[in-house]
Amino acid sequence: MGVGQPFPRRTSSSSPRHRSEEDEPLVIIVDDDASVRAALSELILSAGFRPVSFASIRQLLDAGLLDAPGCLILDVRMPGESGLHLQRHLADNGNPKPIIFLTGHGDIPMTVEAMKAGAVDFLTKPVRDQTLLDAITAGIAMDAERRAAAAISRLNVERLETLTQREREVLYEVARGRLNKQIAFDLGISEVTVKAHRSSVMHKMGAASVGELIRAFETLPAQMRQAGAR
Repeated sequence: MGVGQPFPRRTSSSSPRHRSEEDEPLVIIVDDDASVRAALSELILSAGFRPVSFASIRQLLDAGLLDAPGCLILDVRMPGESGLHLQRHLADNGNPKPIIFLTGHGDIPMTVEAMKAGAVDFLTKPVRDQTLLDAITAGIAMDAERRAAAAISRLNVERLETLTQREREVLYEVARGRLNKQIAFDLGISEVTVKAHRSSVMHKMGAASVGELIRAFETLPAQMRQAGAR
């Protein structure tokens, strides 16, 4: 890994230093080689990111940082649990945290497994500084997008909970692409009543148009969207 050409710290408003510590993305390094951890931490700091490192997966799990914003840099083969094991653990627990694998022991089947499971990249040591920093930037951006999408989903779940049962029924029908007269027939109510319910639904869901309403509906968890399926 080349670390002989340090990168200048970022000074734009997007720099991690301008965020609160709670929101600042962490680049979490897990490698059993202390010299690798030190070199990676130095490189990451030089690029304006905040590194934190661990010698094992167990140390990382005990630290309770997996829900923090940012990404992971994992070695594949380490004493105890492997990086691939942690990737499976996160997937099983619904945590899509971006992972960059960095290893001196990779092979094609291992690479395929990691990438199919959603890894940002699978890099081998030694790695070019810029290649690794590009992967880190991509991982942090991916995490930020997922967190933003999750926040929108949570907001729309909260809004959904303010709807009456009849309003939910109308929402589900609108999301299916049904016309007012079709909804009225299906629900056994008048078309005027459907229009009134739809207007109320749009107001409560913060939608200015039917298109916005459907987009808001699509951000709901799958089980909620399917709950109204006929």
